[in-house]
Amino acid sequence: MSDALTFYTNPMSRGQIVRWMLEEVGQPYQTQILDYASSMKADEYLAVNPMGKVPALRHGGRIVTECAAIIAYLADVFPDVGLAPRDDEKADYYRWLFYAGGPVEQAVTNQAMGFVPTAEQSRMAGYGSYDQVVEVLEKVLDERDYACGDRFTACDVYLGSQVMWGIGFGTLPKRPSFEAYAERLGKRDAYRRGKEIDNRLIAELQPGKPA
Repeated sequence: MSDALTFYTNPMSRGQIVRWMLEEVGQPYQTQILDYASSMKADEYLAVNPMGKVPALRHGGRIVTECAAIIAYLADVFPDVGLAPRDDEKADYYRWLFYAGGPVEQAVTNQAMGFVPTAEQSRMAGYGSYDQVVEVLEKVLDERDYACGDRFTACDVYLGSQVMWGIGFGTLPKRPSFEAYAERLGKRDAYRRGKEIDNRLIAELQPGKPA
C-alpha cells in the first residue's frame, strides 16, 4: 500500500482534531479543502465518505472516516511515533477514547441543541445525562494528567479536543481539571502547528479572500 496520505477537511470543522494528529505523526500529507455547500456533497467526495462529512483520510487505497477512528488508525500504522497505547495502557486508552466519541459527543451535542432527556429517557440514552458525563470526565481528569495516566497518547488528541472545544465555546463547564488539561495540551508543538495552519486557512476563506 502506498504511504501517501490525503486529508479531506474544512478548517472550520472537526477536521482540526485530525490536523493535530497528523502534525503529531509528522508524516507528509496532502490536504484537500472542501466547501460545505458544494464540494462536500459532490459525487467525487461522496465516493470517499457517503455521509458527505469531513474529516476523512485516504491512506493509499484505503479510506478512514470518523475522528476517533482516524486518530486511532494513525497511531496504529505509525507506531514509531509512540502514540499508540502500551499493553498496560490499553484499557484506559480505549475506554476514554470511546467515552469521548460516544457519551461526551452525544451529551454535549444534545445539550447544545436543547434536548434534555427525562429520567425515563436517560435510561435509554447511552450517556445517561449531561451532568453525569461531566462528572465522570471531571473525576478522570482530577486523578491523572492524561487519559492513560502520566503519558500523552493519541487518545488525548481526541479527548483533549473535546475538552478544549467545550470549555472554549461553553459546551462544557470550566472546571479546574478541564482547564489544566487544556493548558497542558495547548503547549504541544504539534497542536500549535495544526492551529496555525487551520487559522490561516480560515482567514483565507473569509469573504473577499481567495478560496
